[in-house]
Amino acid sequence: MNKRHTKIIFLSAVGLSSLILFFGTHSFFGLSNENSSETDFQLLGKIISLIRDHYFEEPKPYQTMEGAFKGIINSLDTLSSYLDRDNAEKFRLQRETRLNETGMILYKKEYSSYPQVVGIIKGSPAEESGFQLGDLIIAIDDISTLTMSMLEANLNLKEKDQKDVKLRFIRGTQTQEMTVHRELLNEAPFSYTRHKGASGILRIHRLYPACVAQIREKVLPRVRSEKKLLILDLRNCHEGDIEEALKLTNLFLKSEEVGYFESRDGEKKILSCQEEPELEGLPLIIWTNQGTIGPAEAAAAVLREFGKAKILGFSTPGLAAKGNFFSLEDGSALLLTSGIFVLKSGKAIWGSGLTPDIKIQGQDQSDEVYLKETAKLNPGP
Repeated sequence: MNKRHTKIIFLSAVGLSSLILFFGTHSFFGLSNENSSETDFQLLGKIISLIRDHYFEEPKPYQTMEGAFKGIINSLDTLSSYLDRDNAEKFRLQRETRLNETGMILYKKEYSSYPQVVGIIKGSPAEESGFQLGDLIIAIDDISTLTMSMLEANLNLKEKDQKDVKLRFIRGTQTQEMTVHRELLNEAPFSYTRHKGASGILRIHRLYPACVAQIREKVLPRVRSEKKLLILDLRNCHEGDIEEALKLTNLFLKSEEVGYFESRDGEKKILSCQEEPELEGLPLIIWTNQGTIGPAEAAAAVLREFGKAKILGFSTPGLAAKGNFFSLEDGSALLLTSGIFVLKSGKAIWGSGLTPDIKIQGQDQSDEVYLKETAKLNPGP
């Protein structure tokens, strides 16, 4: 057995014992509550003893525990994540400042799978390098993505400077490697363009604070008096806060309850849109794709449920949830899913996502295809 495989077994053993201690005996490998925690500690002691007596080199405690932490947290669900110091810092920074990125959006359904490219920003280095939807990213700068969380994989594509990143990926049956540049993309959190026969196209790039305030200042004066269809483009909008998503929703509707977060004990935190909607009567079409994730999914779902919009495009992954961020003493951090988003009707988006009212046929996600389908609903002058 080579050195690499021996280390993998070592980390897996420690991770397994940590999982047993972390979750107790509740439904782990079919164990019942009748099994005492003493058995778990005995198993842990046995594993540690075997490693100490038979492992061929001195174990590194920090790397071992980091591997165990990653295994525990990253395997909980798609959004939960253990972040090392570097990625924890980038997670904090991205809320307030822009980071250099490739323009590629990754989705990872299961812990032991490779992240898949589900979104590519137009004009980005990823598009210019020829990456395609469906590519599986198997390594980032020679680090395997197999044990990364979805959040960790996306953060590893970002950097504070414009440093290139080496990506190894699978397309079809071929494994390829390419170096991609990082750069600053989409200076503002949104962009707005006029379009013939419509009020315009409002593209949301990220739903962090100040996005809606800027929309109120720069876009609302131009479309407030319009009666034509507004296109709300939420494609590739995979970052943001639910609070900002509610503010976006509040531009089009007012309600004391638009949905709620439900925790594991059934507790519900009601979400509302209480301000007077400034665009309430404006016809609305929402564009989605597989890169429409989290808060953007929640906004689209609410607007459709209240009869304010139709959704056009591709199904979304179903990751609208509340996450709690915990900073640790060594600079690393945990992001834990603490509640899932549920519509006022009682329908949860988690795991099922949004099925569009009008599905785009084929795999082409260009503006031309979306506009052609939109024109069928809104012929215009």
